[in-house]
Amino acid sequence: MTATALSGGASNTLFERFRKLNWTIITVLCALACVGVMMHFSVSSGAWTDMPLTHGIRFVLAMTVVIIAALLLDARFWLAIAYPLYAIALILLIGVELVGATRMGAQRWLDIGPLSLQPSELMKIGIVLALARYYHQLDARKTGTVLWTLPPFVMIAAPVALVMHQPDLGTSLLILAAGVIVMFLGGLLWRIVAAGAIVAVGGAILAYTTILHDYQRDRVNVFLGITDDPLGAGYHVLQSKIAIGSAGLFGRGYMEGTQSQLDFLPEKHTDFIFTMIVEEFGLFGGALVLGLFGLLMALTMQVAMRARSLFGKLAAAGVAATLACYVFINTAMVIGLVPVVGIPLPIISFGGTAMLTLMAGYAIVLSIDLHRDQHGARGWLW
Repeated sequence: MTATALSGGASNTLFERFRKLNWTIITVLCALACVGVMMHFSVSSGAWTDMPLTHGIRFVLAMTVVIIAALLLDARFWLAIAYPLYAIALILLIGVELVGATRMGAQRWLDIGPLSLQPSELMKIGIVLALARYYHQLDARKTGTVLWTLPPFVMIAAPVALVMHQPDLGTSLLILAAGVIVMFLGGLLWRIVAAGAIVAVGGAILAYTTILHDYQRDRVNVFLGITDDPLGAGYHVLQSKIAIGSAGLFGRGYMEGTQSQLDFLPEKHTDFIFTMIVEEFGLFGGALVLGLFGLLMALTMQVAMRARSLFGKLAAAGVAATLACYVFINTAMVIGLVPVVGIPLPIISFGGTAMLTLMAGYAIVLSIDLHRDQHGARGWLW
């Protein structure tokens, strides 16, 4: 049954809340950002201007906002904005379809005055919060029924279809994966999961034959071994494998990577920055970075398990799922385990959109952890 209010558990003073922040999560986020600054310094051939400085400033500003949001906003705020945030993100995605700006062959941006927005990034957070609220307020006896599975399915399918059409396969996969994971944690039955998997396989085949653009299909063909295009669709992964394969246990040394420093490795500051890390610091460096991400995921799931409200549990777990999908797709992509889909390595890759998305997620996680004793739920019209 639906309870009546989220209440209790908030610290009384700002100083007490500041002291009780999850500083372990903050420290791991800062460590990952430092790795990013260090690698962008290498990309820039030892120059602090442009990428390393910009990356560091972005993170400091984002972290400041995250801490302020965690101190001032509790779980009731995130519950309240869950549906409005999802609705706004969906409307903006429709706006992209109608009047969106096209750049680099994709219609992903919406220009509003001097601002240029990428609504798909907002949807990554919106879908997690909206589904967390849906299952939080749903009678537990209804979670396994087909009828009550349809609304979250539609909530996921609508933005996935819109983002896929932009085209942005990587982001659509992130939204889909995070949404399905929240549904599963919310109580989705295994038989529905199995049926969904069968439908997903059929949908993938349909997408390959009729929906994917030519360049996306070429990447899939290279991944499946149907075609061999070392100077075209297969170039990125080929250079990445050469860099990683030559790194050894401890790498070629900081700023000494041949594939990256001689510009054979494309997109080394964004999608293929993990390749650069492994080339310069070897298996040891790559494992250390993956260890930091693994620790961050574990700490986030710890927050989810400690939260008293189902909304808090699902929202934090959804952020962990989003992080896991980012890291898995990026690292699997650079070693050829999945097709190249253009997913950056969060916090480390250069670019503001992925960083802001994940940092917004951790504002929610830190807020939920700080106010984890809040319980219950408001009604549908909260």
